[in-house]
Amino acid sequence: MIENFILSIEAVMPMFIIMAVGIFVRHKGLLSESVAKQLNKLTFNVFFPPLMFANLYGAEIGDAFDIKLIGFSIAMILAGLLCATAVVMKVEKSNKSRGTMIQAIYRSNFVIMGIPMAANIYGSDNLATTALAVTVIVPLYNVLAVVILEIFRGGKPDPIHILKGIATNPLIIGALLGALTIPFHITLPGVVESVVVSMKNVATPMALLVLGASLNMKSLEHCKRNLVICTVGRLIVIPAVALTLGALIGLRDVAFVTLIAVFASPTAVSSFTMAEQMDSDGELAGNCVVFSSALASITMFGWIFLFKSLGMF
Repeated sequence: MIENFILSIEAVMPMFIIMAVGIFVRHKGLLSESVAKQLNKLTFNVFFPPLMFANLYGAEIGDAFDIKLIGFSIAMILAGLLCATAVVMKVEKSNKSRGTMIQAIYRSNFVIMGIPMAANIYGSDNLATTALAVTVIVPLYNVLAVVILEIFRGGKPDPIHILKGIATNPLIIGALLGALTIPFHITLPGVVESVVVSMKNVATPMALLVLGASLNMKSLEHCKRNLVICTVGRLIVIPAVALTLGALIGLRDVAFVTLIAVFASPTAVSSFTMAEQMDSDGELAGNCVVFSSALASITMFGWIFLFKSLGMF
């Protein structure tokens, strides 16, 4: 029991210590909001693609691809979206807020918060399965978000725009390039491989520090009811259902930790950007990211500790 407790602490504490450093940096005025946004964009476009690539580079295809994990994750994401839509349609009358709430509940911060957690448990060199899941889950998140926000904005989703967004997503490009090295047994020159590893090592701490620097606790005073609904749905209801069913169908070890990364992570940071760009409730979207990220230090620890104690990984 003590060992499981320590492992659970070690899985989440490094992430939130780095976030706390980000909060301190912002408090001291060393990083402005505008610079934090620029650094977030830089991290997403420059450092995360090498991270996605490195997690798949050199992996064995049989070890990396888990059809049960992928299929189950897709089914649970779709089910979560449908349930979130049903609940939100009953409790919220404003279409502008409806789209934001649905996105906040079903869409997790899988890459920034989930993958570091998985790396803390299994090591960054053993995440091929998790990285390959990114190539399916991130596009699915993006497509569903565009469709939902367009519907509640009153527009019509543009398939060409959606496909273009997927094709140019840096995370997808990095993961797909890494996946291509598996069947063709591609080996990078030593110098290039060293650069990829160095850039990969920057991605996670930079993203977490910027996330911490972006937190604005004063904004939590608004939209309390909707904020509570979204946070409870994202951090408690969705992971409770998904992780329980995942355990029942036999997902174990790194596949189960990947499930925790996908379904127990807080609301995706990119959901705020997308809500702002698509005339949705940007303030509520930002609050959901802030509040769920702050509370995830408790809930993610709880889920890890519970399922580690039950022998799922």
